[in-house]
Amino acid sequence: MMKKVYAAITAIEAWYPPDILTNADLEKMVDTTDKWIVSRTGIKERRILRGPDKGTSELAVPAVKKLLEKTGTSPKEIDMVICTTVTPDMFFPSTANIISDKVGITNAFSFDMAAACSGFVYMLAVASKFIETGSAKKIICIGADKMSSITDYTDRSTCPLFGDAAGAVLLEPCTEFGIMDHILRTDGSGRHHLYMKAGGSQRPASHETVDAHEHFIFQEGQTVFKMAVSKMADVSVEMMEKHQIPADKVWLVPHQANLRIITAVAKRMGLDPKRVMINIQKYGNTTTATIPLVIYEYEKKLRKGDPLILSSFGGGFTWGSVYLTWAYDPE
Repeated sequence: MMKKVYAAITAIEAWYPPDILTNADLEKMVDTTDKWIVSRTGIKERRILRGPDKGTSELAVPAVKKLLEKTGTSPKEIDMVICTTVTPDMFFPSTANIISDKVGITNAFSFDMAAACSGFVYMLAVASKFIETGSAKKIICIGADKMSSITDYTDRSTCPLFGDAAGAVLLEPCTEFGIMDHILRTDGSGRHHLYMKAGGSQRPASHETVDAHEHFIFQEGQTVFKMAVSKMADVSVEMMEKHQIPADKVWLVPHQANLRIITAVAKRMGLDPKRVMINIQKYGNTTTATIPLVIYEYEKKLRKGDPLILSSFGGGFTWGSVYLTWAYDPE
């Protein structure tokens, strides 16, 4: 009997810009303080991509190039590229198309996915099916966002939250380890609480929309906070119980939106804080990049076979968890 094939992460890379925006910098821009930001979010600084005509692909390309170099993979070997982002370089072509061109990937089909902060877990679930069915052998999945491009730096409630970064993984077939399961959910009524008002076909860009600051993130903080805690915890606990994963063995890989959300989810799962991946203090919320970026920073602590539960919540509302087993030891 043929063994079941899983989609395994065989390599991970990330990239973030060198320019740092600290809480002290924000104190000079809006009515806020370092103490207020840290106590409510856990964020101390974030990275910002500066310079003219630099879009999300500029964040993703270095991460993908490093991924190919690290694994000795030729761009021509890649079968498929997916980029999940809410800040595409432009409406079309897809940012994945642009990234593919910039790194020399010419034998793949590539496209974008949008599920806000849940994009990375949604994307892994989708990509895994192409590996499992044998339709693709090598897939690059990219989470990248230039959140500074849609952040209103006169809005003290949102501007401390977001930063710019990209993370990328290589997915390949494996009969032992990989993506084991996923739970994905949507509640479209949440669209009224976290969104960008203008810029789409409903409210195309105009002098009126620009003057009204409608091309920036709008968020009802309390509603989003409460939903994020309950929904991320629900799907994470459900996954843990479904697969009987011991609390002292699992790694929680939470979307880095707010330290208080992360702490609440870990507590509900009964986890030791040492089993929770956290780097929000350094990068803020990089939306689709948070999960690959935090795994990248914890990569050396991971061992072959380690169970990971990835958990996220984002605009839509979208949320979900992915259970995977790590496929390699540190170099």
